[in-house]
Amino acid sequence: MSAATIRGRAAVVGIGQTAFGKSLGRSEYDMALEAILAACADAGLSPRDIDGTVRYDMETTDEENLLAALGHPDLGWFASSAWGGGGSASVLVLAATAIAAGMASTVLVHRSRARGKHSAYGAGVHQGGRYWERLGEVALTGLNKWHVPHGLVAAFQEMAMIAMRHRIEYGTTDEQYAEVAVAFRSHAVRNPHAVMGTPITIADHHASRMVSDPLRLLDCCLETDGAVALVVTAAERARDLRQPPAYILAGAMAAGGHHIRLSTYYERGSNRTDDGAPRAARRLWAMAGVEPKDIDVACFYDFFTPLVIMALEDYGFCGPGEGGPFVERGGLAWPDGRLVCNTNGGQLSEAFIHGFNNTVEAVRQIRGTSTAQVAGCELALVAGGNTDPTGAVILRR
Repeated sequence: MSAATIRGRAAVVGIGQTAFGKSLGRSEYDMALEAILAACADAGLSPRDIDGTVRYDMETTDEENLLAALGHPDLGWFASSAWGGGGSASVLVLAATAIAAGMASTVLVHRSRARGKHSAYGAGVHQGGRYWERLGEVALTGLNKWHVPHGLVAAFQEMAMIAMRHRIEYGTTDEQYAEVAVAFRSHAVRNPHAVMGTPITIADHHASRMVSDPLRLLDCCLETDGAVALVVTAAERARDLRQPPAYILAGAMAAGGHHIRLSTYYERGSNRTDDGAPRAARRLWAMAGVEPKDIDVACFYDFFTPLVIMALEDYGFCGPGEGGPFVERGGLAWPDGRLVCNTNGGQLSEAFIHGFNNTVEAVRQIRGTSTAQVAGCELALVAGGNTDPTGAVILRR
């Protein structure tokens, strides 16, 4: 596929969401339907106009039952984006690909999660953690066979080890981690949808308990309930719909030699130029015909604060090892940061909807309706988790 195939061919025309919270008491199906219907209404379209879906592979709400509830729209395209947080932005790449290829004209993407009262680690009374924690050793597959028996089972453990290596090689500090958390919380305070509405300070970050060295509680994303949906359609049609279009200027997906976990990083240390995120970045900038300096706002997959610092390096906003200094003195904070990021509060402070809420925020920035609006926003970057495989898109006004 040529680098220009999806460039500007599709646009996000509808966004919808539920309330976000720690215990909404609703099923994932119920929340998904609310978000989807809201996104269709936002676009001025009927659910029957949908002729394609892109499903997130961790989504429990299957297409069959959702489509029945939506009135059985006639689908000509259905696909799935995989690999956890790395695939969160890839749903838009797949949606734009379907439209550019003529396989669909209006594509739905959504994510629904009811995990606000689940623990992030261990079976526990809240039935949290990851399903493979409850498998016997014989049933484990792939890297889990080697990691789980030794207690390496949760994302915060994996990313803590990656963060520690970056810290050792480049001198990244607790203060720099705190800058990310404080900036994103300041954005959440302005956002009525955010779960976390109380400001925090650098001192608050340092006082939060250690979860997995060097990650403290305030370095970690939330576990929440909520759902988000987006409607994508052809650029030509988008101009005539209800909302200002957020055109998909460019999109890219990539994988390095290894999937997520530690092998992505330990074989080459912190030199990540051949890993998924830097590869996606190079393809993205080439397709878009713009550079990092042209981006007005970024929405990074902020599952942990140090991974935001690394994403700044991966996407070329600064050099290797320069992400820590980049975020200092409010470098990511609205309105005057070097690069204003995650103006909704992100997954650290708004909600954890696998990054889909960050994509909705990027659309709001393009429309000019964010609660922390970047003046004259023309270009917004949305990046999936900077682990392998991954993906990213650039939206333009």
